[in-house]
Amino acid sequence: MGIIIAVIIFGLIVTVHEFGHFICAKLSKVRVLEFSIGMGPKLIQKKSGETMYSLRLLPVGGYCAMEGEDEDSDDPHSFRSAKLWKRMIILAAGAGMNFVLGFTTIVVMMSMLDSLPTTQISGFSAVELEDGTLERQSGSYDSGLRHDDIFYKIDNSRVYSMLDLKLILTSSPENVHDVTVIRNGEKIKIDDVNFRSPDGGTIDFSLVYEDKTPAAIVKGSGKMFMSMGHIVGLSLKQIVRGQAKKEDVSGPVGVVTAISETTQESESLEDIIFQLVYMTSLITINIGILNLLPIPGLDGGRLMFCLIELVRRKPIKPEHEGYVHLAGMVLLFGVMIFATYNDIVRLITGGV
Repeated sequence: MGIIIAVIIFGLIVTVHEFGHFICAKLSKVRVLEFSIGMGPKLIQKKSGETMYSLRLLPVGGYCAMEGEDEDSDDPHSFRSAKLWKRMIILAAGAGMNFVLGFTTIVVMMSMLDSLPTTQISGFSAVELEDGTLERQSGSYDSGLRHDDIFYKIDNSRVYSMLDLKLILTSSPENVHDVTVIRNGEKIKIDDVNFRSPDGGTIDFSLVYEDKTPAAIVKGSGKMFMSMGHIVGLSLKQIVRGQAKKEDVSGPVGVVTAISETTQESESLEDIIFQLVYMTSLITINIGILNLLPIPGLDGGRLMFCLIELVRRKPIKPEHEGYVHLAGMVLLFGVMIFATYNDIVRLITGGV
């Protein structure tokens, strides 16, 4: 069941991404030769007008093949015949649609909550004494945080939502952080805040929850969207800086495994739906950001060549650009194979 759900999620994300390229190409009157969901052998194909629509075996990608995208073409409706700004919109539209899907699924997720969490402190950890009274035991309060403070930054890392708070405080080996809060409308920096709760954890405060209104849902969804993008950015920084372990690299098999575990461990249908919507949001935002990176073979790599053309006022030769993208695709396939190898090793060893 988990595999079927994973295929549906991947299929939705890929379809939305490629539809962004497709619809913008059509609106720009660029000839689309094939619109494919999936990679590998064809399962179904049908031609309508100038475009072949196909469904392929492997749900790990897809493409929108346009006339003259990687070679010279005399067709006035080829990709390279379109104006530069139109080509840039077509290339960016895939990631743009990923972001639209991400925001939409976050709205669905936020709508499922009874009330909406903020980043404003409502109280601090306390323990009940033998006489029934409560005694505050919170390291962050002792360090200077107060009621109604709104988290703004932790260790120079921006805090957009409760998701950032949990990620930063639970993933760091240290309990002491430099914190910037908004207090009475002003930003105040408090150094060496020690987050320590009676049970030994780092979440020693509670947060204000807002009533669920349409405006609050949209506002909260925007902040959650920023948080998810922030998480992707932090992960990329760790990879670039060499802080991420090679064993942590995961691919499609790992995602499928995570989805399967989610469906098995969730206690109710509502919880399953909530977790799957959350994972869909994070995956599609992740894919959107990764596709915009200036890596040959990705949309961002092609946008980079458009920017070079904008500066040079003439395009790079298609065959030269094609060689660069081919090298990028070989590298990306190598990374995917490595990630899949890691996933299989984790399955065999049980994550050890």
